[in-house]
Amino acid sequence: MIAAILDWLDDRTGVVSGIKHFLDEDIPGSSGWHQVFGSIAMFLFLTQVFTGIMLAFNYAPTPGEAYNSLKYIVQDLTAGRLMRGLHHWGASMMIVVVVLHMVQTFLWGAYKKPREATWLMGCVLLLVTLAFGLTGYLLPWDNRAYWGTVVTTQIAGQAPVMGTYVQHLMGADGGIVGVVTFARFYAVHVLILPPVTMLLIGIHVFLVRKHGVAPAPVETLPTKKFYPGQVFKDTLAIFAVFAILFALAVAAKVPIGHLADPTDKTYIPRPEWYFLFLFQTLKFFEGPLEVVGSVVLPTIAIGALFATPFIDRGAAIRVGKRTTALAIVIIAAIGWGGLTAAAIRSTPDGPPEIAEDEGPQEWKELSAEELAGIGYFRQESCATCHDGKSNVGPDLSKRAVKRDAAWMLGHFRNPQAIAPGTSMPPIQLTDKQLNGLAAFLLKLNEKNQAALHSAPQFAVEGAMLYQKNQCGMCHQYNGVGAKTAPKLNGLNRRRDRGWIEQHFKEPQKLSPGSTMPPYKFNPKEMDRMVSFMMALGE
Repeated sequence: MIAAILDWLDDRTGVVSGIKHFLDEDIPGSSGWHQVFGSIAMFLFLTQVFTGIMLAFNYAPTPGEAYNSLKYIVQDLTAGRLMRGLHHWGASMMIVVVVLHMVQTFLWGAYKKPREATWLMGCVLLLVTLAFGLTGYLLPWDNRAYWGTVVTTQIAGQAPVMGTYVQHLMGADGGIVGVVTFARFYAVHVLILPPVTMLLIGIHVFLVRKHGVAPAPVETLPTKKFYPGQVFKDTLAIFAVFAILFALAVAAKVPIGHLADPTDKTYIPRPEWYFLFLFQTLKFFEGPLEVVGSVVLPTIAIGALFATPFIDRGAAIRVGKRTTALAIVIIAAIGWGGLTAAAIRSTPDGPPEIAEDEGPQEWKELSAEELAGIGYFRQESCATCHDGKSNVGPDLSKRAVKRDAAWMLGHFRNPQAIAPGTSMPPIQLTDKQLNGLAAFLLKLNEKNQAALHSAPQFAVEGAMLYQKNQCGMCHQYNGVGAKTAPKLNGLNRRRDRGWIEQHFKEPQKLSPGSTMPPYKFNPKEMDRMVSFMMALGE
């Protein structure tokens, strides 16, 4: 029955014969593991298409809503974090594999006659792969994506003569990123690049089949069939790569930063790792020379890549004797690696990011006083003795050793009077701060200790500022505080980051008649306070 079905299918479509012809193709006897990169790259592209479609089912392609929909995908949707992890890390792995494929082809001299067009098509596919990363970078619409794209569009604007037109085409006139920029990046990433890539891959594979796999310069082995030997190697390599990709998607969290804030001039943008070398190169060219690093050198490098088969037209020789090609690869690797490492080392600490999977978030249910208590607990290094492992102090998460607030306050102020012989020194905090510490410890138990201790530092420091400035005298948060001013829960859905910052500086301007005084926070305090406000739950 199966044979009859296959015969019918082959008679009507020719698919079965086509597959057999594809698998039965003769390949050089020297083919082996070094030629698996092309198949891996195609597999990773298909993975990107699949995961991209899965994400698109719940992604809202508009600024602001894109951010909220992505948080919904990774925090609430079944397997959402896995899909995003596969898509994120798959993009990086695809770039790595495509580059390795180009390096392997270059070292083996597989671009020589008659395979020049195959090499040129590979160069175009490399640029398209980078374009995927460039256009997809903006789509989370967080601060990192926004400001990274601002830098990208400003660099594009430096192109001689065409710079202004390129920016206009990107929807970023003057380097200003907005709704039009987002729409165009999304359209290119989702609607244009995938079908173009499929077409280019089809042409590339056709050219490979037309001219065959490049044999060794002195081929002494008889030809062999593509199936089963090379198919087995390709399949095993794909399986290994997917295992690594899956492990990264599960174990390595992809962070979501704060919602894109065009007014946040303190944010220091950084591109994805594969563009860091270019970012670092720009530091060597300042003022009028900046165009050299941003446009001239990359254009020369790309031009040299395309010109390779027309520059090196000599006879093919063994890989071990291609010293010039090997030297070029080594120098390029050292240069790229050195510039990337320098860029990473010079990256200052940016604003805190919100992890895409924060796990249990019991800390969001704490009052500001209790959350500030976590800060005092950390500030006084209480965990040094009370970590549940040390014999110096008891495990504070166990109810058996709990006391009431009055006992705790007395113990904080004079440990020797409450527990003679203890090595604990008196805690030098104000009464209000001690009350916060006691409130946190009364909330602590064995079930929630991991979640409460993992409260992000920006939220803890924001809560400490909240308490210090007595915001609860007017505002209510998590049911605690007065109601003479607006409730703060859900503030991030009503106001953006820039509005909150400006309201702290000039409350009368944004809320006429408000009795709230202006606050002169330093940049770090303002960042922590606003980040805390933006993280408040409903």
